[in-house]
Amino acid sequence: MMEDLPIDTSHPAVRDYLALIRLQVLTPLSLLVNIATLMVCTFVLDPNLGQISKLYPSAISPKPSMIAVFIVAIYIGQVGYCVLLVLARKPETKRALIKGCGFPLMLANWVMAFWAIAWIFQAFLLSTICLGILLALLLYANIVLLIYHAPTSQRPLDVAFIHAPVRAFLLFPMGVMFPYSLFVTLGLTWSPGEPQHYSRGQWAGCAVLLGVNLLGLLVIILRRDIVWCAAATWICASVWSLKPKPAPVFFVVVMFTVLHPAALIASSLWVWFRGRTGRTGPIALPPDEEDRPAGRPAGERPAREVDTEALWG
Repeated sequence: MMEDLPIDTSHPAVRDYLALIRLQVLTPLSLLVNIATLMVCTFVLDPNLGQISKLYPSAISPKPSMIAVFIVAIYIGQVGYCVLLVLARKPETKRALIKGCGFPLMLANWVMAFWAIAWIFQAFLLSTICLGILLALLLYANIVLLIYHAPTSQRPLDVAFIHAPVRAFLLFPMGVMFPYSLFVTLGLTWSPGEPQHYSRGQWAGCAVLLGVNLLGLLVIILRRDIVWCAAATWICASVWSLKPKPAPVFFVVVMFTVLHPAALIASSLWVWFRGRTGRTGPIALPPDEEDRPAGRPAGERPAREVDTEALWG
């Protein structure tokens, strides 16, 4: 059918236009499927997503209500992404949508819907696989955006509705859900009626959360990433707010709840002070009258020799 169109579909501009049209249709559809699936799994089915989590507590279990708020924030950001997808006019924005995160983000919404279904049916191996695929898709999208479509203050809407929601979405599986689903799959949980066994898997949980948050801390320090800081801090708070928690895990998440904002503030202040120091320095004053060569008017630059051979080759 594409060959019958009276346009050259092999032209790069035409291919980009058709890709944008596909994303404008398929991305909102995938987001609606994602939202509808999670709403059904949360408000209609019994047990729901949160109740399944309470049936399988682990050393790194997050508080379901706080994770729900985090997911709602991701959805709000994606709604803005879909609006920008339709209204985008700048070629840089279109390239970021088409060649940056468009296709991986669309697939990520479908994968998240499948994860919710797997979680409801307590197919935890399938849930872990879905979260692993989700993590890979979003990691790829964020790397491509960072390298080829870096955020800039000249396009604030791109930062707010492309980079921010995609980066926050990445923290959903990376920050806690993929490790938590893996812990449930491996049996590193305890019965809700036996809280005395809450230390099961504490050192594995401590190592996982320490590694993830150290990586996040490095990103926050080097890039002064506000979105990563807010998302990582919220996820850490969701982990320690659900009790009981073993001491190593509790200490790590409380520590990074404080460290992430502190690192962002310290890094921003360091850059600000370094910028001020770089701008203040010795000022070159014009030469005095007695130092100026004779015969040259004030403010006139000295003549330079012109290399005619270099000029004309």
